[in-house]
Amino acid sequence: MKKTLIIALALLTGISSQAQETPAKYKLYGFVRNYAVIDSREVNGGTHDLYYYMPKDELLGADGTTDLNAGVNWKYVSLTTRLGLDFSGYEYQGMKISGKVEADFYSLNGTSSSSTIAQFRLRQAYMSLSNDLENGDKLVANIGQTWHPMGADLPHGINLESGAPFGPFNRSPQVMVHWTHGYLTLTGGLLYLSQYLPMDAEAGAKSVAPYKYGLPEEYFGITTNYGAFLSKLGFTNIFTKPVRTTPDKYKASGLLDALSAFYYCQYTKDLFQVKAKVAYAQSGEHMNILSGYGISAYDAATHEYTYTPMQDLTSFVSAQYGKKFQVLGMIGWMKHLGTTEELIGATVLNKSVADGGNLWINTAAATNIQQAFRVTPTVLWNMGKLQIGLEYDYTMAEFGNAGEVRGARGLYEAGKTHWIGNHRLLMMTKFNF
Repeated sequence: MKKTLIIALALLTGISSQAQETPAKYKLYGFVRNYAVIDSREVNGGTHDLYYYMPKDELLGADGTTDLNAGVNWKYVSLTTRLGLDFSGYEYQGMKISGKVEADFYSLNGTSSSSTIAQFRLRQAYMSLSNDLENGDKLVANIGQTWHPMGADLPHGINLESGAPFGPFNRSPQVMVHWTHGYLTLTGGLLYLSQYLPMDAEAGAKSVAPYKYGLPEEYFGITTNYGAFLSKLGFTNIFTKPVRTTPDKYKASGLLDALSAFYYCQYTKDLFQVKAKVAYAQSGEHMNILSGYGISAYDAATHEYTYTPMQDLTSFVSAQYGKKFQVLGMIGWMKHLGTTEELIGATVLNKSVADGGNLWINTAAATNIQQAFRVTPTVLWNMGKLQIGLEYDYTMAEFGNAGEVRGARGLYEAGKTHWIGNHRLLMMTKFNF
């Protein structure tokens, strides 16, 4: 009898648990996308130059006048085709769980067969835990890899870079908590950067190492969503260790402390939408901004480095109108504002890096770019699940003259720079499924 009661109790408990558990629903999605691009000169970019940063600086030939980087070139690439899986509807004792797994094909630049074959790579993989609180508030925790809060709101366009480097662009592993009360949402959390990386002073290139030896990136933001208006204000801070070992084999000390902030606003009415974002970034190269940092002091007795981040201002305004036939585009501008402190005069690392070894700027584009702007008028035809887009992109960048050295705050003096522009025509075909 006792055994029978125990079994019955176990069955009832199991039934009770199942009654509180709702199974998840799954939705497969994706698209097939093709790009054809024509440029008026050589450019710096990734993914066969589809992820377009900046035009290349002039490269004079043997005659001293011919720019070897000028001249029409073209690409046609069937990359960035995407597959994704959304899951939702799962609920356990009042806690709702949803999420996403998303990947696409991707390839770095290269000339050999092994470096031009598209690789399937992870874009997003996260779960979202949410609870509706008794007072009507909502609590959501996102765990996994998804968009960095500073890079989540992208301008209108069909290009692969989605406005970068004129706006932050980053997806990172993170734990992010959102608390919503009415029209207000407070967000806070920690991030670890893996795909979008900072400059490594020891390697003279982008690397995950500075984050491994620093602290998680911290984020705090405020969102208001009222009717047609949406606005966001956010702050992020990073502590990294660009140098772990001195050239004479001592353990280095000192962390780079960099603070960034952004403001984003959006207005939507019927078929019209306009967006604007401005970001102030310190050492924002991990967000695909053409930023970096330098060394302002070095104590040989304690092997301590003092770092100074490069300050950057990036901004864009974009708009879109229409449904079947859409007109859209973006205007973007970015500029170096200089380091927070003066750079040390003497070279303290035995590395061959830009600007005397004491300044490291994002190597995704030329490191002697001081400011740039971009305009991207675009038309897009939507025929059911088929999209055809045509975009004109004009980018102008200010380069430091050859042989010129940046000043104490990492800027070029007036009259020691020149401008280079590139005309890009981009056509996209895309089938969504």
